Amino acid sequence: MGELSQEVDDLLYGGGNFNFLDEFSTQGSQLENLSQNMTDLNFDGTQNTQGTHTSKSSHYDDARGSLSQEPVVSLLDQSTAELKFDDLDDMAEEFENTFDPKNLPEWACRYCGIHDPASVMKCRGDGKWFCNSRLPGLPGSCMMLHLVRAKQKEVQLHADSPLGDIVLECYNCGQRNVFLLGFIAAKNDSVVVLLCRVCLSSSSLKDSNWDVGQWQPLIEDRSFLPWLVKVPDAKEQMRSWHITAAQVNKLEELWKSNPDATLEDLEGKTGPGLEDDPQPVMLRYEDAYQYQHVFAPLVKMEADYDKKVKESQTQENVVVRWDIGLNKKRVTYFHFTKEDNEARLVPGDELRLRLNSSAYASLGSAEDAGWSAVGHVSKITANEEVALELRGPQQVGPWDINHGFTVEFVWKSTSFDRMQAAMRTFAVDDTSVSGFLYHRLLGHDVDSQGMRAATLPRHFTAPNLPQLNHSQVYAVRKALQNPLCLIQGPPGTGKTVTSATIVYHLTRQNQGQVLVCAPSNIAVDQLAEKLHKTGLKVVRLSAKSREAVASSVDFLTLHHQVRHLDTPDHQELQKLLALQEELGELSHGDEKKFKQLQSSTERELLQAADVICTTCVGAGDPRLSHFRFKQVLCDESTQSTEPECLIPVMMGAKQIVLVGDHCQLGPVIMCKKAAKAGLHQSLFERLIFLGIRPVRLEVQYRMHPCLSEFPSQSFYDGSLQNGVTLNERLYAGIDFPWPRPDMPMYFYNSTGGEEISASGTSYLNRTEASNIEKLVTYFLKAGVKPYQVGVITPYEGQRAYICSVFQRQTAFSHKAYEEIEVASVDSFQGREKDFILLSCVRSNQNQGIGFLNDPRRLNVALTRAKYGLIVCGNAKVLGKQFRSQPSLWVNLLCHYKKYELVVEGALSNLRQCHITFSKPMRLPSKYFARGPIAQEVRDEFDSEKRQPGGQFDMDYYRGPNPGPVGPASYGPGMVAPPSAPMQAPAKYFGSPSMYSQSLSPSQRSSDRSQGSLERTNKRKGKNLRKQGNLSQGSAFSQNCSQNLMSQESYTAFDDFGLTSQESQSQTQNTQDL
Repeated sequence: MGELSQEVDDLLYGGGNFNFLDEFSTQGSQLENLSQNMTDLNFDGTQNTQGTHTSKSSHYDDARGSLSQEPVVSLLDQSTAELKFDDLDDMAEEFENTFDPKNLPEWACRYCGIHDPASVMKCRGDGKWFCNSRLPGLPGSCMMLHLVRAKQKEVQLHADSPLGDIVLECYNCGQRNVFLLGFIAAKNDSVVVLLCRVCLSSSSLKDSNWDVGQWQPLIEDRSFLPWLVKVPDAKEQMRSWHITAAQVNKLEELWKSNPDATLEDLEGKTGPGLEDDPQPVMLRYEDAYQYQHVFAPLVKMEADYDKKVKESQTQENVVVRWDIGLNKKRVTYFHFTKEDNEARLVPGDELRLRLNSSAYASLGSAEDAGWSAVGHVSKITANEEVALELRGPQQVGPWDINHGFTVEFVWKSTSFDRMQAAMRTFAVDDTSVSGFLYHRLLGHDVDSQGMRAATLPRHFTAPNLPQLNHSQVYAVRKALQNPLCLIQGPPGTGKTVTSATIVYHLTRQNQGQVLVCAPSNIAVDQLAEKLHKTGLKVVRLSAKSREAVASSVDFLTLHHQVRHLDTPDHQELQKLLALQEELGELSHGDEKKFKQLQSSTERELLQAADVICTTCVGAGDPRLSHFRFKQVLCDESTQSTEPECLIPVMMGAKQIVLVGDHCQLGPVIMCKKAAKAGLHQSLFERLIFLGIRPVRLEVQYRMHPCLSEFPSQSFYDGSLQNGVTLNERLYAGIDFPWPRPDMPMYFYNSTGGEEISASGTSYLNRTEASNIEKLVTYFLKAGVKPYQVGVITPYEGQRAYICSVFQRQTAFSHKAYEEIEVASVDSFQGREKDFILLSCVRSNQNQGIGFLNDPRRLNVALTRAKYGLIVCGNAKVLGKQFRSQPSLWVNLLCHYKKYELVVEGALSNLRQCHITFSKPMRLPSKYFARGPIAQEVRDEFDSEKRQPGGQFDMDYYRGPNPGPVGPASYGPGMVAPPSAPMQAPAKYFGSPSMYSQSLSPSQRSSDRSQGSLERTNKRKGKNLRKQGNLSQGSAFSQNCSQNLMSQESYTAFDDFGLTSQESQSQTQNTQDL
């Protein structure tokens, strides 16, 4: 343990003495000639800008920690020396005189070469040295970049630094994670003590002489504090190597295989992480072979990255407890920490549990390799305890040992293999999809066609489902009449009911079974439940690994129906099932017979079903390999990647209905390069870019009318209507201090700064977390039930910290706070609560607000509440207008201020916050992307915007007052425009894919039907007269197809170039540090 006390006589290039004290010494060593600019430390936690500040210094004089007073010292404010050059020639000479790599000491920064002992630190994980310099173009200091990229957390100063070769650690507990460390000053004294964030709430510190309330982190603005590690001066930085962020990323990847690699070794290197950027996705493809050629490498990149992340998530020294499930299988319970948050556990994941040989030998086992078993996660409790059900019968094992275990992820390639298989099928199987859909999916211009066999019902509402509104009826009608239909469902507009109604009527078209898919299991379960209510025969097909996971529709699952099929024809199967449950396993002969009977029974149940519900990846299950589905509905399609959505489509589809909302968050992509190339672009979005306009559901039934006003105007062109009245959304009987009782919402302003979380890859804000706790307590005292309140935040670090704050509360029982769901914004998509508290976290001077500025994430966050919404954040920071990226936060804050709902102060005495914001920007729900090719798109816009009916027709964007072409999505009161071939502009809410066009102008010319498309049609064996003739398209559309369309990335990538995936119940961390 160590305590750091400082005595400073002269801080401006002066000498100083530092005493290093511990609990066993009465005097530390003194260091002289401190050539360092110190941050002006005014021990009340603020900076002293008035010149000098005096305080007393003291140190421990015995092991009990009694304090002895020492002379008064001066603390000057930080002053950075300005490097002055006589002329520009001197500056140029310094710039050219960079450090020689061959003549640098071992402690030189591995990124830039700076080697001043006062400015460098050693990473204790790998022994490399880095400096505290923040070079131009880098998002943080060199040491910070390395710690984050290499997932390291411990540092040591140089022996010749003013503080000596100390290892930074917490004085109270010895914690060495620098992302947790900060400093405080003893009350009325100038002792600086290093403490970790966890110890701040320790009861052992409450009686100490330390002012815990003034704790400040050691890392600020992504650099270490300059009084701790000197920031190199301008002259040193001029001589340093000017490394780019891309070179940093490549060098970190190279170090994994060659720890001694240098910048010079990057030349011509290839390997994992060093390969060139892949070909970006395209808007149109010549044929399915080209489609596969573009997407297959991206899927492989994502698979490789996912494998690397999963296999690196190993946790040692795990404490477990054992139990036996009702099915006689062993179940172990343990807590799996998620500090790095790169791989989030979900039910169905496979894990390997290991015990080393020495521990296993203590049980008398003769096994040299120890013990290991594989199982799947059956559930995760509210306190994040994992239940792992071991696979197969476990007769012998370490059932009496509960500590020393190792938990590892078992990576499975199933989902990626099925995506690759679907793309191969698309290319080689003529019967995989109809000719019309084949060309439409590739982006070819074909004449629109209707479903010849479609018979519209007299009444559209399905049995036992709610009455449809006008926009839902219109959506059902369009879905039944067209072979390809997109339905956009804004929050709370009844997407699930609409989808279930469409499927019900599709089953009445006598076209065979209907395949219903969604990217997530929760969405599939919800839709299956609705379909069951209509009286249809529904089978929910689950993955084998998820059969033990509890579900709301267990009675519909295939494995459940097999086990409970009590008919004379299946008596033998039931006997074998009973024998298996009794004994835990079957003999070889019985096992073989059981599998045969089980397979035939599953096939019977699947064939008898009207509807089969499964995930998109589940559609590639071998049990469905011999089935063909002419009608396919994909719900939440905007949350699935294009290859993922292709899996169910490639099963013989002739009619496709895609339901989703491209104005909300899209699919989660772990690999940054794959996402940048466009893998996270959904098929739904690309079809919109091709000019297919979705039918929008227009009546929302979730939010209080005041809560829906801003989302409607900002994200949906003002088209949303309220299906609930103000009185229906006034929560009676609670005494809560709403500034305006008729408008249950407000922005709660706070100015507490953001901090880096323990993982180093996310943010937290302690002030906001405290405010959230106070708000939750107020709600509970007012009579609101815990399950009615939801807390959401974009950052995993804040989510974890809020949970820890709740665990320390005593105002109510711990159970009450445990029942309050604290989740990421991303994982809450598709969910709702009566009251939502949003913690924005970001609060800084220069770093911006990261992916908090993503309009799709803001849309999701603002549309989860039914009765009330409170946004906690720093209004001054969020209200900044960024030139490079317009922010909807300005508009939101102006909207709140218009109603006097930007407030601050105590909850019992809220007052208006008098902050002036920029003028709201007039941002339509769609506008052009920014990037290197944005100007080309703007030029096209300027030349064509007044052409009636063109893709850049200004009336296209006016929403409520549609012009000749109509709004971006049309409703029942509007006539659908003719399906003119066009390339729609990239939308504001589109993901950051880079669209490119490889087809030459001649391939888009008038003889196109005799070119490559004719060859693909011949290969597909389709008659264009029967399937829809290729249309020429306008000259403008042909010219436009040559333009590249891109969008600035809103994916959850941190500013250090890391992937963040904060959790969509899948595997996303939302941190952008």
